[in-house]
Amino acid sequence: MNNLAELPVTALRGVGEKFAQTLAKLHIATVQDLLFHLPLRYQDRTRVTPIAALAPGVDAVIEGEVRAADVVFGRRRSLMVKLQDGSGTISLRYFHFTAAQKNRFARGVRLRCYGEARRGAAGLELYHPETEIIGAESPDRPDTLTPIYPLTEGVTQLRLRGLIQQALTMLEQAGVAELLPAELLPAPLRYPLRQALQYLHAPPAGADLAQLAEGIHPAQQRLALEELLAHHLSLLELRRENAEVSAPPLPANAALERDFLSRLPFTLTGAQQRVCAEIARDLSQNRPMMRLLQGDVGAGKTLVAAMAALKAIGAGAQVAVMAPTEILAEQHRRNFDAWLAPLNIRVAQLTGSLKAAERRTQLAAIASGEAQLVVGTHALFQPEVVFHNLALVIIDEQHRFGVRQRLELREKGAAKGVSGRLQPHQLIMTATPIPRTLAMSAFADLDCSVIDELPPGRQPINTVAISNERRDQVVERVRAAVAEGRQAYWVCTLIEESESLQAQAAESTASELSEALDGVRVALVHGRLKPEQKERVMGAFKAGEVDLLVATTVIEVGVDVPNASLMIIENPERLGLAQLHQLRGRVGRGSIASHCVLLYGPPLSQNGRARLQALRQHSDGFAIAEEDLRLRGPGEILGTRQTGEIQHRIADLQRDAHLLPQVQRIAASPLLTEDLRRLLIQRWLQNKPRFAEA
Repeated sequence: MNNLAELPVTALRGVGEKFAQTLAKLHIATVQDLLFHLPLRYQDRTRVTPIAALAPGVDAVIEGEVRAADVVFGRRRSLMVKLQDGSGTISLRYFHFTAAQKNRFARGVRLRCYGEARRGAAGLELYHPETEIIGAESPDRPDTLTPIYPLTEGVTQLRLRGLIQQALTMLEQAGVAELLPAELLPAPLRYPLRQALQYLHAPPAGADLAQLAEGIHPAQQRLALEELLAHHLSLLELRRENAEVSAPPLPANAALERDFLSRLPFTLTGAQQRVCAEIARDLSQNRPMMRLLQGDVGAGKTLVAAMAALKAIGAGAQVAVMAPTEILAEQHRRNFDAWLAPLNIRVAQLTGSLKAAERRTQLAAIASGEAQLVVGTHALFQPEVVFHNLALVIIDEQHRFGVRQRLELREKGAAKGVSGRLQPHQLIMTATPIPRTLAMSAFADLDCSVIDELPPGRQPINTVAISNERRDQVVERVRAAVAEGRQAYWVCTLIEESESLQAQAAESTASELSEALDGVRVALVHGRLKPEQKERVMGAFKAGEVDLLVATTVIEVGVDVPNASLMIIENPERLGLAQLHQLRGRVGRGSIASHCVLLYGPPLSQNGRARLQALRQHSDGFAIAEEDLRLRGPGEILGTRQTGEIQHRIADLQRDAHLLPQVQRIAASPLLTEDLRRLLIQRWLQNKPRFAEA
């Protein structure tokens, strides 16, 4: 038990080989990994609130006696349980219930409930609260805050909490290795690691919930510093390796580029021209280009990527364009095909859902060099994909791919050079604007280019924030838009990190909207659909056969549908500003005025209100990113946890920007030996040996 970093999770009671595979999806392989799997947030279940003192939108524990339990029939059939304490009465409402559950709520039974009070038809209601019957044998209320952990399918909060309790007992006996010499830590953060972990998994009843929610407790900051350092060290290692390889120089083919530009119905903006020149300079060198291209939604990044591709194609080499989803890959294929086919350049496509015969045809065209540009998803990484002469890799929405995948694609690179195999150049694109200070730290191995100018003629998007209490009015707004021949998106957000829960929430919203909007064609798309089903739904939406698309944020809703002029985002307070701005950019793509409705759950915190206000005031993604950084909101600037790649377990680059100078100072210290560096990277990036979102 001495080394928890090497003790497998199967050493814990209740973890067999099969469940260990499920935990591996959360990057948990050892007992130490479990200890470093930290809560997303906390619930205070230590105090009972009198029913009369409940406030809408606030989670609380209540205790009372069941007065009645009846099935009621409204727009939806539900089980309504009336609960009473000495101060008042409240309704518990269940839309999904069984006969056994109804019988459990017999008159006179005493219940302890936990949930969020909301205004309903019968006054304050708790929807699907957690309940336990209070009897002589009932467990006492907890004396610590209840942690809520990131989950994956097949793992429940209850089971994970039980495992972490076992791990904490082992921690008490075995301790955990302190990898940072105390003298390297700033004085306020000289917090023993064991103590920090114990505190964060079980904060005492009086702990400052607001401080923990903001991630600024010294225990959180101590761990955030170590995690940022591990990522930074990993990046430095990556940069060192990149400096040792060669790439094929790609000189400009002026005639081909002139031909391409002359066919465009518009001219490039000044910002696009500047960035094209920066990329051209990199590509002419014999060192691999490693450039991050940032551009706001609709700034014309794809066109800049096409100009870069022409450099490689003009030099007789191939280009791979990688997108995170089949929907986005298909959109890129259409764009590149429309631009490049007139120049006799063949564009191939490689995705997971291709039929076997079509796949063979595409693989042959890639291997022979007949296909000069290949657009694909992660299918491009597969061993059977052999390029003839790959000299440039363009990656869109880079935060969806881990470095390991990028390196696999890089290994498929161009012909051999004097000092071994030449590596392809890399252009990495993101529509998530990143403040300069963060870009320098989070992408220390990349050069940055920014398209900070939008093409003329883009329609401004009118953004309004509306309380969920006025949901019916928003539904009517959708009906009116559809009646005018327009289309709309309805985006569901869910704070739990389980795809199945997100899918259920979206399904429930889609069925509720179908019922409310008679005659409106409603379709649903979420992360659990098969690629061909997603493709079919998105194709129907693009073709105008669907009026309202209900979607989760898990999937890329990046299809360009000019007729979609209305977007509703439910619970926007749960998302980062950058992600909200990204979602909003799906409308406003045609010549008609577009609207974005932020349907928030009241009451909004002061920070939540300021963040939604920032979104209403700014249409420039970079201004929004800076504002997000200033407000230190909970959103993640470099991608979302819902992508399946957990970017940071505890650190938040926006909130913890002030730690970055200290991270750089510690990384440069001779006190940090090679062994310590290796162990730090291993601890925080154990299944991702390099910086996972570089």
